[in-house]
Amino acid sequence: MRTKFFCCRSVLVLSVLAVHAQAGEPFSGFEQVKARAAQLAAAPYKDWSRDLSQSMPKLTYDQYRDIRFNPRKAIWRYDHIPFQMHLFHPGWIQNDQVDVNVVNEGKTSPVRYDRDLFDFGTNQVGKIDAENMRFSGFRIHYPLNRPEYLDELIVFQGATYFRALAQGLVYGLSARAVAVNCGGPGPEEFPRFREFWVCRPEPKEDFVRVYALFDSPSLAGAGEFVIRPGAVTVMDNRVAVYARTNIAHLGIAPLTSMYWYGKNSALRFSDFRPEVHDSDGLLMNNGSGEWLWRPLVNEGRFRLCSFGDANPKGFGLIQRDRAFATYEDLEAHYQDRPTVWVTPKGAWGAGSVRLLELPAADEFGDNIVAFWEPRTPLSAGQSAEYAYELRWCRDDPALSPLGHTVTTRVADLPDYGRKDKNDKTVTRKFVLDFAWPAVAADAEKGKLSADVSVQGAKLSKPVEQYNPYDRTWRVFFSATVAAAGQPVELRAFVRRDKQPVTETWIYLWNP
Repeated sequence: MRTKFFCCRSVLVLSVLAVHAQAGEPFSGFEQVKARAAQLAAAPYKDWSRDLSQSMPKLTYDQYRDIRFNPRKAIWRYDHIPFQMHLFHPGWIQNDQVDVNVVNEGKTSPVRYDRDLFDFGTNQVGKIDAENMRFSGFRIHYPLNRPEYLDELIVFQGATYFRALAQGLVYGLSARAVAVNCGGPGPEEFPRFREFWVCRPEPKEDFVRVYALFDSPSLAGAGEFVIRPGAVTVMDNRVAVYARTNIAHLGIAPLTSMYWYGKNSALRFSDFRPEVHDSDGLLMNNGSGEWLWRPLVNEGRFRLCSFGDANPKGFGLIQRDRAFATYEDLEAHYQDRPTVWVTPKGAWGAGSVRLLELPAADEFGDNIVAFWEPRTPLSAGQSAEYAYELRWCRDDPALSPLGHTVTTRVADLPDYGRKDKNDKTVTRKFVLDFAWPAVAADAEKGKLSADVSVQGAKLSKPVEQYNPYDRTWRVFFSATVAAAGQPVELRAFVRRDKQPVTETWIYLWNP
């Protein structure tokens, strides 16, 4: 199919398109993709993956990175709009092959594979069956940081993963269209995108709209993603899911990140950097309006926590510490990794925000997942639809208006000096720093008091004081359990004149 928006200067782009179906096939948007998903889910699942072995050698990570899209052949390059689209070649672990279509004036044009779209670098690649080859994904470019340069804005590649950027940031955590059985029991299932429709923005439009069809043994689904770039890049998302089988654990708006170690890590690693993580905490604004902060941890064990709620106002994985000295990494730039915040649209009903923390021995794999799980499972033949906003940002003033927990430090106290050798108690010390604009004035007036509570342990009396170096209110205390193995839940916040002035810090300690 051909689109009508290519001007006479778009000769290079025209070579990208080919007739894969009837020319000018109409495209009506989300409802059409939903109908395709419902049709898929009504039939048994068929593995639609394509075998790469006939065309592509097995590639290492570095070899795959040596394959680059030719920017001179970018879609919309000559169309005088601020967006361009580049394509990804299959290879390495990116073996999914997806159909990519561009849409203009309600008409669809499939993008045809052509090896001339790519520079293969030093890789020795033989003859490629272009008729049966597709792409592993795509990325959209936009002048995020300066008008003369097109930065990467968003990438869709691998399963149903995507990740975006805002001004001044580098890639960090990812999002997904959906998660299935994340955290078990049993293996997780990863639905995969199989087709995209990317709508050409009009000259005055400051957004790009993407539709996607995804599929897996348990479900099929449709997604709509409207991306508005800026200092805060905002995505308006809709996801519709159609169940083939009973789905006990369905994850909505899943976020995936990496946490190796930080200030509150009991495990220490041999590394020159003080901290290594893409995100350092889970922030939640529950249905009752309470703001909760849960620092991320890596204890070398599997941890799955559920925070029950009804109609949540929002949740997200946050990179709160923005100081270079926290990370001391001139290549990874962890201080510039995005924060991502989920704002549900409409009533999501009863369920829970779930946080999965997997053990990590290095920084090269994602080990953190946060998502919303509805209380009622989805049965075979049923469907569900969710709408929400994703905000990718550095620091978003729309988030918690209360004081923040800026640091969580822990120390396991030694047992030397005990007179009773049969004493099996375990003690951990917690040091928290809270910050808000008026903290110094409030501290001077003596209006502040900490509220600390614990379940499953004996709590020492909290000690509070103003920290003039970091301009924070410091609260420290110890929790003691009778023996290792008993989970301990802790909560703390600061009051001013008997009213909360900070978010509530929550923590799970597994001695």
